[in-house]
Order: sequence, then C-alpha cells, then structure tokens
Amino acid sequence: MISNERPSPYGHRPFGAPKPPVNEDTLKSDKVQIERKTFVFTLKENPRGRFLRITEDVGGRRDTIIIPAPGLEDFRKLLDEMVKASAEIPPKQD
Repeated sequence: MISNERPSPYGHRPFGAPKPPVNEDTLKSDKVQIERKTFVFTLKENPRGRFLRITEDVGGRRDTIIIPAPGLEDFRKLLDEMVKASAEIPPKQD
C-alpha cells in the first residue's frame, strides 16, 4: 500500500464501481412543462424512507434533486415564499 492510500471504511468496492441498485417503489408521478424545460416530480419509497425526486430535463440533459419526505413541508413553505416574492417584486427594467 502506498503511504497516502487508506483502506476504505465503506467496504472493498473498487473506485468508480457503480453502486448496487436500491429497490424503489413509485408512489406517485407527474410532470409539468415550463417553457423549454420539463420537470418530473416522483414520490418514491425505498428501505430508507420516502422522498421526492425532482428531475429537470432540458434538451436531453437531466439534473435531479432529492428531498427526503420529512423535509417536504419546509420545502413547500419556502417555495410558497418564493412564489409570493416573485409576484410582489416588480421585474427589473433594462
């Protein structure tokens, strides 16, 4: 072992090896098209709990965020505040 190499506390998976698949059940899924972007909202459940996966698809490129179910209420409150601010703050005039 080279002096800067350390054994992994996460097992003996080789670097870059894919993670084993986790069984996920889809509870509900829906999508919305906004301008050229498509957002897919999927409520899922796996052995670790429930979560919301939000996937943004723009021209074939996908980005995803995952929000654990216990945080959904806080996420909704913050989103409501952003919607309210967007309606109250006038757009900048260039």
